[in-house]
Amino acid sequence: MTLDDAMAALAAASEPDTAAGKAQYHKTDRVVLGVPNPVLNDLSKQWRGSLDLDQRVALADQLWQTGVFEARILAPKLLTQARIRPDHQVWALINSWVPDFDGWAIADHVCSAGGRRLVADPSRLDTVETWTGSDHMWTRRAALVMTLPWTKQNHPSAEEYAARDRILGWAAKYVPDRNWFIQKAIGWWLRDLSKHDADRVRAFLDAHGAQMKPFARKEASKYLR
Repeated sequence: MTLDDAMAALAAASEPDTAAGKAQYHKTDRVVLGVPNPVLNDLSKQWRGSLDLDQRVALADQLWQTGVFEARILAPKLLTQARIRPDHQVWALINSWVPDFDGWAIADHVCSAGGRRLVADPSRLDTVETWTGSDHMWTRRAALVMTLPWTKQNHPSAEEYAARDRILGWAAKYVPDRNWFIQKAIGWWLRDLSKHDADRVRAFLDAHGAQMKPFARKEASKYLR
């Protein structure tokens, strides 16, 4: 599978009549081909099954470098997998993409792949913590979106509780940030956590809820009784 093969497959599945609307919806100036999401899912599954890890990493890197919207969605999909060993090259590639984020859809797909690599090696949270001080809003947001797996454990270990509290500290640091996407990410993290650890969410809202934007506070408390 070469990059030319991959781009040809995307071109063959494109729906030009929908491309303009998709670009407008995502507020992107990137080239948008109009490939439906189910097709991107099917292609990623097919290529993950037919390529070895080195080939997938190389193709993902090449797809990302094209800058085409659907290619940048596909790139992390090739690397979205719980068990990858060794995974240092995968994490390095994902990490290199973060400063390029310029919209939620591409960022969220990368964060989905990256979250699995964080769970595989939680020491990487040290790198993610550096993102919280970035001048790049999408990098700051990624620190919460990529760490969503820590909202989902039903029976966390002591180390997982510590990581959860650490990330909640990042969220607290973000509360004064008025950017909609940052506030949304705070609400999202807390909402997901509330399904498994309502007490921590209540404590966060007691301490910081008054400073959050109303929509983010409402999002965070959606599942609290």
